[in-house]
Amino acid sequence: MKKLLIVDDEKNLRMLYKTEFEVEGYLVDTAPDAQKALGMFEHERYDLVILDIKMPGMDGVEALGKFLGRDNKIPVIINSAYDSYKDNFMSWAADSYVIKSADLTELKQKVKEALGESIFEF
Repeated sequence: MKKLLIVDDEKNLRMLYKTEFEVEGYLVDTAPDAQKALGMFEHERYDLVILDIKMPGMDGVEALGKFLGRDNKIPVIINSAYDSYKDNFMSWAADSYVIKSADLTELKQKVKEALGESIFEF
């Protein structure tokens, strides 16, 4: 099973994403901020990180650089309510940039693509 790390300061979104991705067959850990996530990343092996941008303390763009500095092969998907960060060249290092939505179809698809999994359903 692939293991995901979801980093978002909104508790309800963390719970929703955790549930949705567990139903999809993933192991899921969550973190409320980048500092906690980076600490978890030091002690656990993750296959992919889903990262919010606007968080208290360290923002997601700075955290992205730190994740990739520790493992430049880890797929990272930025999941933000703000599309303005798409133009920030620092966010271009992410594998995908998904605008938050009540419909998680695009996010789930990007996770599968980043992990090299089939996105076709039969």
